Amino acid sequence: MKAELFFLVALPRSGNTLFASVMNQNPDVACTANSITLEIIKELLLLKNLDVFENYPDHKSLDNVLDSVFDNYYKDWPQKYIIDRGPVMTPDNLMAIKRYYKKPFKVIVLWRNLIDVLASYMQWYTENPDAFPNRFGHTTDLEKLMMLMNDQGAIARQLKAIKNAMEPKNKDMCYFIKYDEFVLDPENHLRSLYKFLGIEYYPHYFENLKQVEVNGIQYNDKVVGSNMHKVWPGKIRKIYNPYIEKIPKEIKEKYGHIIL
Repeated sequence: MKAELFFLVALPRSGNTLFASVMNQNPDVACTANSITLEIIKELLLLKNLDVFENYPDHKSLDNVLDSVFDNYYKDWPQKYIIDRGPVMTPDNLMAIKRYYKKPFKVIVLWRNLIDVLASYMQWYTENPDAFPNRFGHTTDLEKLMMLMNDQGAIARQLKAIKNAMEPKNKDMCYFIKYDEFVLDPENHLRSLYKFLGIEYYPHYFENLKQVEVNGIQYNDKVVGSNMHKVWPGKIRKIYNPYIEKIPKEIKEKYGHIIL
């Protein structure tokens, strides 16, 4: 792989798509929508549990395949810099990257107050009937938001990753961007980010952004529900979300204390 690889971890509904749309203006940068590189590594590691592997445990050959995942996945990408998005900072994923990427790397962390994340989810699934939280028979907002927050939910794994990124031992490899601050002053945040990454700044624009597309491929929101990754027209700005006031009190009591 010729490109330099960075990683991105983010809470859902925290400007991931917005950030990718802006970064992909730079022809030298590819910010992935979602990446399956870590999932590939996990699936390959599961092979060690198969009887056929235990019968002939050729760890060296399998490790050669694991060592080549990142290089092979991105070998045909033309950009100089690739930002691989996923829950890279959970302890197990961080260990896997260090073992199988084998190069120094930096991580971008996008985050937002948890109640704001939940309010954004609530607005999305309320306005889009095909949104995935509406597909499991849950009838109340409390049920849907609790589903998102359970151990297998859409938020929990990313929350675990961001908490681990904020540990003192991991902070030096990370650049933190809070969504509410980014939308107020995106240019200065990006200038600082470019400096952290060690690459030359590219003059971005911050209004009428394009939908995220990487190497001719766009999000397929039929999988999760309409408008999950839609970039809205106009200038980047902070908008008050009235669904904050509609968050069930049980959710606020259980999760309102979580301050990142």
